Amino acid sequence: MEQQTPRLHLLAPAKINLSLKILGKREDGYHELESLMQKITLYDELELSLTTEPGVRIHCLNAVLPDDTNNIAVRAAQLFLKETSNQSQGVSIVLKKNIPIAAGLGGGSSDAAAVLNGLNQLLKTTYSPKQLAELGVQIGADVPLFIYDFPAALATGIGECLIPAPSLSGFQVLLVNPGILVSTKWAYEAFSTAAEKITLTAEQKAFTLPCSKKSRQKNILKGASTSEFIIPDDLLNDLEQVTVKRYPVIQDIKNRLLASGAAGAMMSGSGSTVFGLFHREAEKKAEQCRCLLQQKYDLVYLVPPLSKKEV
Repeated sequence: MEQQTPRLHLLAPAKINLSLKILGKREDGYHELESLMQKITLYDELELSLTTEPGVRIHCLNAVLPDDTNNIAVRAAQLFLKETSNQSQGVSIVLKKNIPIAAGLGGGSSDAAAVLNGLNQLLKTTYSPKQLAELGVQIGADVPLFIYDFPAALATGIGECLIPAPSLSGFQVLLVNPGILVSTKWAYEAFSTAAEKITLTAEQKAFTLPCSKKSRQKNILKGASTSEFIIPDDLLNDLEQVTVKRYPVIQDIKNRLLASGAAGAMMSGSGSTVFGLFHREAEKKAEQCRCLLQQKYDLVYLVPPLSKKEV
């Protein structure tokens, strides 16, 4: 009897940025940042298996995506096979995209992390999460976040230095994507260009959330709920202004969310997805807002944040 090829079915969650502050540009072209990132219960689905024919092959069930090294999931598999001296091994990836593409939700990075974790399991290579994260950052700054099983993190550096954070509690997350693809590279370059035209005072250069970086880190390490040190009024995204200038619909969506009862609203990452935070007590308002926005936009999701027990 022919032995069946082991297959892994994996879920790759999206994320939102509850804060995103750009601290400066490095000599290597990357930007130093500080960001509080929260995973949410919107998932891409992957089926991962080993094949006898060498090479990495990917098939996307419901979206048109590159099937070569322009696809970050393919690059992740190739990198892992190279680093573990398994380059003669074949890998098959079947991907169902549920997370909007180029939307500020980290879908591609999450897919890449799922591939790294999955191949580590299939090939029994016993790499630690730290080792996998060190591989992941070579192909994307957000990949390490999805390697680890914690639901939220305070990220520094280029996004690869992570302090685990408790999950955002007490809110539902309403995501609205207007169907615009935003290049992360463009967004950061546009921000840098705009920043060069402005002379900032020392006070303006400082991180502007009411709770300082050190006190937020202290709260996180103490195990405080994210809701205790990030409130809707604190939402901040340095990339939002430049992206809104090019795509005013983002501001329109924010205004609709706030007018419909969201406690706070902001663009996630480099956009174009906008999220609204609705208190659990306002679930009816959140559902009514979801129904209203679905009449205009195809990509609307009402999901809870990911909690530790769900990771």
